[in-house]
Amino acid sequence: AVQLVESGGGEVQAGGSLRLSCAASASSYCMGWIRQAPGKEREAVASIYTGDGTTHYTDSVKGRFTISQDNAKTTLYLQMNSLGPEDSARYYCAAATSWCPVHKGADRYYRDWGQGTQVTVSS
Repeated sequence: AVQLVESGGGEVQAGGSLRLSCAASASSYCMGWIRQAPGKEREAVASIYTGDGTTHYTDSVKGRFTISQDNAKTTLYLQMNSLGPEDSARYYCAAATSWCPVHKGADRYYRDWGQGTQVTVSS
């Protein structure tokens, strides 16, 4: 299993930005960011295929969030701009061996998970 450690969460005002990082013990076929707000289901918001850098985003974050990786493909980033209260959640970094979808229910396809980092956006 790949060990994943997230960092970079915090509290920010609406309209602000945050950058999340995820340090991985090894590279994976694909990785993603998945968030969960209290009382809500987990939601995959962005994913990247480490081989060719192909990215995918759920509609609610398109144009605001950017997922990226470092050259070694062991650090994952999520740049979040124009944040709103609806983005408040615990954000998890996750890795998979064959598929990293971002549709509803996609979280079950990810095998390895970090502990998460909290993002709170105040209005």
